[in-house]
Amino acid sequence: SRACPEQRRRVTGHAAGRMRGVTLIEMIVVIAITGILAAVVATFIRRPVEGYIDAARRAELSDIADTALRRITRDLRTALPNSIRITSAGGVTYLEYLQVNGGGRYRSDVDSGGAGDPLDFTAADASFNVIGPIPALAAGDSIVIYNLNSDPAIATANAYVGDNRAAYSSNTATTITLAAAKLFPFNSPGKRFQVVQYPVTYACDPGVGTVRRIAGYAIQAAQPNNVAAAPLAAAPSNALLATSITGCSFTYVAAGGAAQRAGGVSLSFPAQQAGEGVRLFQQAHGNNDP
Repeated sequence: SRACPEQRRRVTGHAAGRMRGVTLIEMIVVIAITGILAAVVATFIRRPVEGYIDAARRAELSDIADTALRRITRDLRTALPNSIRITSAGGVTYLEYLQVNGGGRYRSDVDSGGAGDPLDFTAADASFNVIGPIPALAAGDSIVIYNLNSDPAIATANAYVGDNRAAYSSNTATTITLAAAKLFPFNSPGKRFQVVQYPVTYACDPGVGTVRRIAGYAIQAAQPNNVAAAPLAAAPSNALLATSITGCSFTYVAAGGAAQRAGGVSLSFPAQQAGEGVRLFQQAHGNNDP
């Protein structure tokens, strides 16, 4: 049977109610409430997030400075006695030393049977016997005996000047041969010699915020103090060690009285990023007993 008009109107009204959408006023109210809730939440989580970011940045800066300090400290333990020297030029601080690869004891006299090849300190000598195992040697190495100075103004017992340094040529199981006969100025009380590989310079430049390790250049009497000029500019090894460095403090103090058989290097690196800063300090012991 056909529905009456009143029933049709009632059904049509129910369908229209079910199809009713969201009004513009309701949308604006929802957006406003959502914005208020977001602002409240952001207020509460902002500080913890900022604290986490600041802590992560400080940890990164500490790691940068600590890595540089540890590398320098480790290297200084292998420095030739009395070869550490520090200078500054153009706002850059330079720390230089001579890298030692090993050493040993030389024969100073013949044995009871009159045999052996002792190192002569009265005339130039081109070879000598080694007491004990031969250290690792390679082309370009130098033999240094009784190094006492690093100041270019003092030419005696100074490996930088070269009076106590001779180029290595070859070796057998018991004998080291020099590239040319050499008269070393002093006999070592401990009959010791060191094998020097090359000089190493740490250049700290707060202007660009870097610390670089430069190595393998030729030994110079005067300390190099320009990374853009020879010999540092032409060095075969120039490695970036640290960034974000805002200052450098290198201090070397020889101790032990007149003999100066020990030395201490104080190292300090302040580092900074986006307003966050750290400063690390470390001391390294240097053995100055030649």
